[in-house]
Amino acid sequence: MTVATAAAGTKLANYKPIGDGVALIELNDPPANTYTHEMMLDLDDAILAARFDDDVYTVVLTGFGEKFFCAGANIKMLASVTPKFKYYFCLHANETLSRMEQTPKLFISALNGHCVGGGLEIAMATDMIIAKKNAGKLGLPEINLGVLPGTGGTARLTRIVGKRKAMELMIKGDNFTFEQGKEMGIVTEIFEAEGFMDKVIAFAKSFCPPNKAARAVGNIKRSCQSGAEIPFENALTLERELQQQLFQSEDAKEGLTAYVDKRTPKFKGK
Repeated sequence: MTVATAAAGTKLANYKPIGDGVALIELNDPPANTYTHEMMLDLDDAILAARFDDDVYTVVLTGFGEKFFCAGANIKMLASVTPKFKYYFCLHANETLSRMEQTPKLFISALNGHCVGGGLEIAMATDMIIAKKNAGKLGLPEINLGVLPGTGGTARLTRIVGKRKAMELMIKGDNFTFEQGKEMGIVTEIFEAEGFMDKVIAFAKSFCPPNKAARAVGNIKRSCQSGAEIPFENALTLERELQQQLFQSEDAKEGLTAYVDKRTPKFKGK
């Protein structure tokens, strides 16, 4: 199945269910898909649309065009607004990405091109990052502008690669390859360029019913995202509560029955 990207329109982050439990969110502001407050508002709306869409279990986030996933915040916009606006802009961006992290559905970034600055910060807030081979670079070069990665970059990169490596990457401000990103645990997989989006969509579908119990996928995400940020005993409590929710689901009954019957389970997302 070929997924056609939408032409530039009024929405700067377009939400589009594409069937079989998968939806596409496309950052759409050529040429580099840099984000403004308006794009973040649209991305926020798209995340909420995905959250409340009962027919969607996995969301693929990508960029319009072939060269950029997202080159970060729009620098011209930042240079023209007040410090107070910049603060609230960063606050809302943080709230938007946190909302994506806390939504119990799988979000996958499909890096169709360069993913730097705030673009990498957006990607790191998703649950998996799939990169297109030889399509671009990663990096957090904010140091070169005299600022820091202020949309969760310092916090998320530190949690992914460790304190010393994160600090090194950010104070140097150099870009690095998708392969280097995979070695550091930032990138999940690198797919060949030919048929890239087809491969990503197929990958996304593998986490949807009937292949996987989507509620279990969502609760595993919630347990990992929230559990990592609270004391261990509290994390165990959260895990038990989420497990109890799953024990009451139709998919848990199907999974256990299928195991006993020695057959492949057919999950319904219920």
